[in-house]
Amino acid sequence: MSDLYERITSQQDIFKKLVSKIPGFDGYVERENRRSADKLFRESLAAKFQAIWMRISGIQRDLVNAGRIDLLDNLESAEIKIRQFIDRVNTAAYGYGGFFDAVKIREDTLAKIYEYDLSLVTLADDLSAAVDNLEASLDSDGLPAAIRNLVQKSQDCLDAFNKRVDLLKLGQ
Repeated sequence: MSDLYERITSQQDIFKKLVSKIPGFDGYVERENRRSADKLFRESLAAKFQAIWMRISGIQRDLVNAGRIDLLDNLESAEIKIRQFIDRVNTAAYGYGGFFDAVKIREDTLAKIYEYDLSLVTLADDLSAAVDNLEASLDSDGLPAAIRNLVQKSQDCLDAFNKRVDLLKLGQ
């Protein structure tokens, strides 16, 4: 996340750099940069999860074609959880508390939020690995266990995002 933030700040035009020298205005620019970085991060994260969701949809089609309809309900549970996660990531407000916001975010809380953001990326990798395992298990007795694992990983994603939202609401 800090690399993304640095990329945003390094790409400021000369006007923003000049205006950032005005007393009190640099805090505004800083907040806007954080919002821009947050927006880019969440767009990237949603795209990763969208690709995973599409892989699962493909697996569902394969199961239907193979006549394995008995497994679709559980797999659909994972798919729905991932779709909810994507929707929450896409629709959450950008940034980490503006000047006039009712909730202010302290620097230590902001560091925790960045940790959650990093964990969300790690969860995308874990979820992708669970889909890899599911694909490898399609013609084996381990398929139901692979689906259960995918459902659990999907729930883990929702839980992690909810904790991040709770932290933002507290704004300590």
